[in-house]
Amino acid sequence: MSVHQIKRVALISGASRGIGNHVAAELLRQGWTVSLGMRKPVMPTWAVGHEDAVQLVAYDADDTQAEQRWVNEALQRFGRIDAIVANAGIMIPKTVIEADDEDIDAMFSVNVKAPRRLAKAAWDALCATGCGRFIILASLSGKRVKSAAAGSYSLSKFAAVALSHAIRQAGFDKGVRATAVCPGFVATDMAAALTDRPADQLTQPADLACIIAMLISLPNEASVAEFAVNCQLEEFF
Repeated sequence: MSVHQIKRVALISGASRGIGNHVAAELLRQGWTVSLGMRKPVMPTWAVGHEDAVQLVAYDADDTQAEQRWVNEALQRFGRIDAIVANAGIMIPKTVIEADDEDIDAMFSVNVKAPRRLAKAAWDALCATGCGRFIILASLSGKRVKSAAAGSYSLSKFAAVALSHAIRQAGFDKGVRATAVCPGFVATDMAAALTDRPADQLTQPADLACIIAMLISLPNEASVAEFAVNCQLEEFF
């Protein structure tokens, strides 16, 4: 039986809304089983009637024990983990001069340390499939510092991109492939607070979800280390 005939299981953090919610809905549509990490677990409307393939788990990226609990619950129910989409993230729009240590620590805690713990907790399960997939929702702010106000956020997102490469290096021989997905402005609540561009001129979460579904479905021999997505013209992205 090929891997694409098996009911694959994906864990998606920050699945309550925005990108994470769309990713989970798209994966379910494509036949995946999904475990949704949410601060306040609520069954999404798109999951009604598919409860056998949807798991809700209380997940707080600031809780250092949350990742292992989540992985344990997913394995107990489904017996396997094929992919992780580390989508939960925060932004504090301050320059590196304005930010204090607490601001930097908060962004590193959610944007870098939490996905690293999630990879560590699920590592054996990802390796066991021979084709484990790990997606980190980084940002174009992990590729360049677009503005002074994005500087502190960029520190954490540069680290998130590096984390993705480190995971890819650690697991490549075991079939684990990691990709840093780096979008610019996406039509979410976070972007609405940062840009005056109309929502219909931003990258749509549903389109990003299709990209992520494609990336985690690629064979081991078509590894993509980074995937940049932009709604506007820039020099490189």
